[in-house]
Amino acid sequence: MILLASSATEHRGLTMTLFGFFVLLTLGITVWAGRQTKDAADFYAGGRAFTGFQNGLAISGDYMSAASFLGIAGAIALSGYDGFLYSIGFLVAWLVALLLIAEPLRNSGRYTMADVLAFRMKQRPVRTAAGVSTIIVSIFYLLAQMVGAGSLVALLLGVSGEGAKRWTIVAVGALMVVYVVIGGMKGTTWVQIVKAVLLIAGTALMTVLVLAKYHFNPSELLGAAASASGKGTAFLEPGLKYGVSDTSKLDFISLGIALVLGTAGLPHILVRFYTVPTAKAARKSVLWAIGIIGVFYLMTLALGFGAAALVGPKAIKAANAAGNTAAPQLAESLGGGAGSTGGAILLAVISAVAFATILAVVAGLTLASSASFAHDLYANVIRRGRATEKEEVLSAKWAAVAIGAVAIVLSLFAGKLNTAALVALAFAVAASANLPTLLYSLFWKRFTTAGAVASVYAGLISSVLLVIFSPVVSGAKTSLFPDSDFHWFPLENPGLVSIPIGFLAGWIGTLLSRERPDPAKYAELEVRSLTGLGAH
Repeated sequence: MILLASSATEHRGLTMTLFGFFVLLTLGITVWAGRQTKDAADFYAGGRAFTGFQNGLAISGDYMSAASFLGIAGAIALSGYDGFLYSIGFLVAWLVALLLIAEPLRNSGRYTMADVLAFRMKQRPVRTAAGVSTIIVSIFYLLAQMVGAGSLVALLLGVSGEGAKRWTIVAVGALMVVYVVIGGMKGTTWVQIVKAVLLIAGTALMTVLVLAKYHFNPSELLGAAASASGKGTAFLEPGLKYGVSDTSKLDFISLGIALVLGTAGLPHILVRFYTVPTAKAARKSVLWAIGIIGVFYLMTLALGFGAAALVGPKAIKAANAAGNTAAPQLAESLGGGAGSTGGAILLAVISAVAFATILAVVAGLTLASSASFAHDLYANVIRRGRATEKEEVLSAKWAAVAIGAVAIVLSLFAGKLNTAALVALAFAVAASANLPTLLYSLFWKRFTTAGAVASVYAGLISSVLLVIFSPVVSGAKTSLFPDSDFHWFPLENPGLVSIPIGFLAGWIGTLLSRERPDPAKYAELEVRSLTGLGAH
C-alpha cells in the first residue's frame, strides 16, 4: 500500500497529532471499560448490557474493515460496475445472518459459536473443531488487516525501510493486544462504536464533496468516471472484470457465494450477538447494522467513481496496483491536491479513519479467537469443564497475547501478500466450515457429532488447499509467488467447491455415524433457539 507521502511529509505534525489523539481516546475507553469488567460474562459478552442500536453500531464497526473502506473504493475505481458487486455481496450477506443465524445463535449459545454446535453433541471433538476453525479464520483476517495497518501508518508517518515498517506492525499488534487484554468485550465494543461513527462521518464528508464537484448530479459523476477510465460506457456495464472468460464468470459466482454465506459464519461477527440482553435486541442490532452498512456501501459508489473521475486509474495503479489507495488519493484531491494544506488535512483525516477501521477490526478478531481458545479449547477440552471463571478469563488474556504474537510474526513476512485474497479466504473458510455446521445443528434433528466434525474439517481443509493450488498463490503475474506455477485449481476463490464440500461432509458423516442423537436435547435446542427460553 503506497500513499501520497509528499503531503504527509510536509504536514507530518498534523498526521501524528490525529493518530495520537485517536490512540489516546481509544486507550482511555479501553482502560475505563477494563475497570467495569468483573467476570467472564463481562469479558466475553460485555455483560450483555449493550442496546440494539449500540450493538448495531459495533457490528458495523466490526464488519466494515480495511477491505471494505480501502478495497471496495479501489475495486470500483478500477473495475467500475464489477467492483460495486463487492458492495452488493457484503450487504446481501446480512440478510442471511438476520434470517437464519442472529436470533437462534443468541438464544442457544453463551460466549462462542461452539456453544451452539456442542449443545447436543459430544463436547470435546466438536469444541476442538470449532476452536481450530475460529482461530484459523481469525488469523487469516488478522493478517490482511495488520499488513494494511503497518503499511498505512509507516508511510503516513514517513517511516521508510523494511525494518521500520516491521516495527510499525509490531506496535500496531501490541496496541491491539492491549485493547483486548485490558478492555475485553466492553472495551472492544466501544472502540468499534467510535470507529463506526468516524468511518461513516468521513465517508459521508467525502461523498458530499465528490457530489458537489458534479453539482449533485450522479449521472454527471458516472459520465466523468467512464470518460476518465479509458473504457467508455463499458466501465458502467457488467463484465469488465468478471465477463472476460467462462472461468472469470465462475470466479465471480464463487466469490459471490463466499461473500454472501461467509458473513453468517465469521466468528468475530457471531460473538457480537451475545452482547445484547435479549433475542429482540439481537434482531434489532442486525437491523441497525443492515441500515448503517447499507448507507456506507451506497456511499462507496461515490468514493469509487469519484476516484476514477478525479484521480484516474493510471494514478491509482501507480500508487498501488490493487487500487487500495484510491480513497486516500481521492481525499487528497478533494482537499486541493498534492502539496496543498487542505489536501494534507483531508488525507490525514481519512487515513486516520482507515487506521481506526483496521484497529477496531483487529481487536474484534483477536477477542473472538482468544475467547474461543479459552472457552472452548482450554476450559472444555483441556480442563474438561473444571476451570473456574477466573482461570478461563486469564487463559483468554494469555491467548490474546499468543494469537497477537503469531499474527505479528506472520505479518512481518506477509508484507507482499495480496490482502484481498486473504480476506476472501477468511470468508470462504467461514462459509465452508462454520456455516454448514451451524445450520445443521440448529435445523437438522438427526445431525450427529461425526457429522459436525466432518463438516468443519472438510470445509476447512478443502478451502485452504484449493487456495494454495489456485492462481492466488502461483501461476499468474498477480500471484503470491509469480515466478512459480504449481496451481491446478482454476478459480481464485474456492467457495463454489469448498462450501458444497462442507455441507456434503456433514450430511455423509451423519449418515455413516452410528450415534443416535438425543431427541430431547434437540427439542430443548429448538425451543431455546426459537423462543429464548433458558437463554443466558
